[in-house]
Amino acid sequence: MSSEIGEDECTQQDGSLQDVMPRLVAAGPLTLDLFHRDARVGKDWIGLHPREFALLWRLAEAPGSLIMRRQLLREVWRLHHEPETNTVEVHVARLRAKLAVHGLEGMIRTGFQGGYALHIDTQASVFDLGPD
Repeated sequence: MSSEIGEDECTQQDGSLQDVMPRLVAAGPLTLDLFHRDARVGKDWIGLHPREFALLWRLAEAPGSLIMRRQLLREVWRLHHEPETNTVEVHVARLRAKLAVHGLEGMIRTGFQGGYALHIDTQASVFDLGPD
């Protein structure tokens, strides 16, 4: 199956376009690639582990919005209880370190209430880039 979907393939019987999850998403200087489950800055791949990618994808869905730890556990880890670990904090720290290697220090911010937000400088933060 091709990763490119033409408009005809997305059109429903009533003529409207279906909601299709984008393969590539821009989040400031990052490009998140759902197919590769990784992100890149320009042409440089960051080398994310699957959970790091899922965390970054979730933060990129609502840039600038504070997402609380409990919500991340539910939506990224699929846990509906509060584990007695610091797994969210550890993954955020690893993700921050990988972003820092590419000059993106401070892109993930910790909120006063303890959640996390993806900080990007551009207005158009999350949008479909289309096919490669």
